[in-house]
Amino acid sequence: MALIPVKQFRSLAASFLALLLIVGCSGNDVIDQVPIVNESQPLSTAKPDEVGMDAALLAQAVSTLPPAIEHGMHSMLVLRHGKLVAEEYWNGYDRSALQDLRSATKSITSLLVGVAIDKSLLRNVDEPIRESLVRAYPDAPALAHGISVRNLLTMSNGLDCYDGDPASPGQEDRMYRSEDWVKFFLSLPLKHPPGSVGSYCTGGVVALGRIVSERAERDVSLLANEWLFHPLGIDYVRWARFDRDRQVDTGGHLLMRPRDMAKIGQLVLQRGQWRDRQVVSAAWIEESTNLQTRIEGNRPYGYLWWIFGVVHGDRTIRAVHASGNGGQHIYVVPELDLVAVFTGGNYNDGAKSNQSLQILGKHIIPAVKN
Repeated sequence: MALIPVKQFRSLAASFLALLLIVGCSGNDVIDQVPIVNESQPLSTAKPDEVGMDAALLAQAVSTLPPAIEHGMHSMLVLRHGKLVAEEYWNGYDRSALQDLRSATKSITSLLVGVAIDKSLLRNVDEPIRESLVRAYPDAPALAHGISVRNLLTMSNGLDCYDGDPASPGQEDRMYRSEDWVKFFLSLPLKHPPGSVGSYCTGGVVALGRIVSERAERDVSLLANEWLFHPLGIDYVRWARFDRDRQVDTGGHLLMRPRDMAKIGQLVLQRGQWRDRQVVSAAWIEESTNLQTRIEGNRPYGYLWWIFGVVHGDRTIRAVHASGNGGQHIYVVPELDLVAVFTGGNYNDGAKSNQSLQILGKHIIPAVKN
């Protein structure tokens, strides 16, 4: 795991520039207001000092920002010990507004794969994808290469697909112009042996959604509601769809409210448990949020979760991170019992998208007193 001191967050932010330009496609900033009547499972709230946090330092995270129109963020939420201690909105957004998660959607797809394995719909991560997809795509060239579910979860499928290169045959914008994105992905030529080279590829995560759907014989959006969202009291989300609305985009563009994003982070923090229910197995949370590979400049990566470290006081702390283009972030810091959520409209602007790393390192983590 890469260990990054707080004082080095400026250089960390700069090095994340290229990454944040590819995690999710470009697009316009749209506010989708959804009336909140009664939240079925509202987050508990507390004052910072009630959960061992410095209120003044948390307040500085907001007071030191440039004007909202310049920083471009939509929201910032902080939870400690499962309680919401900070919640800010800017640029016309409020807690009822759906946010486009972009590639942070991928981390939620990882949770759905974990539930599918928990339910024995998939044997394990080493199951070949051919077993799930051959019926729907019997002539797909990629199914002959022994690509596994693990390869899709770790961005090491071996196909000629890299979202960071517009010339790559599998680059996501090319995929979006096709009708059936799964067929597009499975038609790509092999570039490396599966499992040998990491290459950030949204198409593989879209294929994961189809795999889960095939094994459960149900639409992924319905499965997500049943397996994940309803147990957490997440009562309104919106998935993007493709293939004439017959399939679900599990690689990006899930719309969700920031408080619900915080619930996802809290679920991971609590090792898959929500209140009295084990929604996702603790074993899957442990496996998927620990180091499985390294991609994008040797960055630690789990199963569709980023991993990094930060020095806090006299110890180094491990953090897990879901990230999407424009500034969509879910940070989970297990050792501090901390979750932070950010959303924004800074699409294809890596420097502004990285503001959350600055805030996390300079204000939120140091605000933890005990």
